Amino acid sequence: MIKVAKFGGSSLATSEQFKKIKDIIFKDKTRSVIVVSAPGKKDDSDHKITDLLYLIYAHIKYGVDCTKIFNIIKERYLEIKNNLGLKTAIEEEFLALEKSFSKTMSEEFLVSRGEYFCAKLMAEYLNYDFVDAKDIVFFNYEGKIDEQKTTDAVKKLFLISKKIVVPGFYGAYPDGSIHLFSRGGSDVTGAVLAKFTAATIYENWTDVSGFLVADPKIVDNPKKIREISYEELRELSYMGANVLHEDTIFPVQELDIPINIKNTNRPDEEGTVISSKCQDASQIITGITGKKLYESITIIKKPKASKIQVIQNVLDILEKYNINIEHIPSSIDTFSLIIERTSLAKQKYEIIAEIKKNDNVQDVIVDNDIALIAIVGRNMATKPGISAKIFSIFGQNDINIKVIAQASQELSIIIGVANNQFEKAIKAVYDCLIV
Repeated sequence: MIKVAKFGGSSLATSEQFKKIKDIIFKDKTRSVIVVSAPGKKDDSDHKITDLLYLIYAHIKYGVDCTKIFNIIKERYLEIKNNLGLKTAIEEEFLALEKSFSKTMSEEFLVSRGEYFCAKLMAEYLNYDFVDAKDIVFFNYEGKIDEQKTTDAVKKLFLISKKIVVPGFYGAYPDGSIHLFSRGGSDVTGAVLAKFTAATIYENWTDVSGFLVADPKIVDNPKKIREISYEELRELSYMGANVLHEDTIFPVQELDIPINIKNTNRPDEEGTVISSKCQDASQIITGITGKKLYESITIIKKPKASKIQVIQNVLDILEKYNINIEHIPSSIDTFSLIIERTSLAKQKYEIIAEIKKNDNVQDVIVDNDIALIAIVGRNMATKPGISAKIFSIFGQNDINIKVIAQASQELSIIIGVANNQFEKAIKAVYDCLIV
């Protein structure tokens, strides 16, 4: 039996946090694959190591001295090393890294050192074997995981080593150079290793005891989510919930490996379990989230024009400008494109001008004041009248609905409101439907 345990930056910020991790791991001997992020903030005034490494790269690129920032990073690791009485010679590696600074150095290599040094220290502290991620996580040149090569490397590794610590966030291209996952990618490293070791569970340790139904900055003391399906998590992550890197789901879902979100500071608390076999049917709504700053481009076609042809023409224009569409609500002669404002910022007027050139387009209307709210729940499909209740809640609270989108599977209901009613809408739904 193998458990993969990934620890996030807040869990690794200090030597005291390292001690908590050691206690957690040694309480369960099946926690044999440990994945670590770079150290996070010690407090609100501190900086994440990864942020500082990106900043160093920017300094190097523009010829600005980065000695002060580099020393801050170095001191963070040396503080952990010395407080724990470790012997790993990271000073020599820091010296070599500093000497290699140049405008031609790889940003991905530099940033990956945050996880690399953390894993080195953690491996010695646990008396586990350090395994560099570049030696077992492989990408092709398109940036996708090379599954066969990674599988072979992991199988070979486990013939000689049963207890390992691996730095998250990166792997290697075929030529051996470092490639990073997108930000937050240590979650994905853990999921990849859970898949290729056929782990029984993937534990993701952070600074919260699982996911909350809603953002605590909007809703006072929101309930915790006990169980959530892979599909629900994808919906919530995509729509803005800061829960887990969305690509984490794919590797473990293939083998139906559950993910358990746990709190390093409160390890005995239950946490949230993500799986395909959710048993809890007590809560109709699993989560409520959303994002602000969307725009709606509504196309009104001429009555006799083919709707399919007009939509195709518009989609071709958006593909040309590499614009992603969130939703396409429609009626008989109109359809709307819901798009994030930031992706439209530089090209909106060119796109609208091209759409208007179509002889079958009667008018184009733009609404730049939309926030999207996602109400997600696997149990909604079995409870008639949920949509009616939600619309009633909005009416009772004088919240105007601009957009409605719901797929036939009824996993989520997407509602668009004005940006200044976003928080009010989430709180109203929570107060009425979460019991």
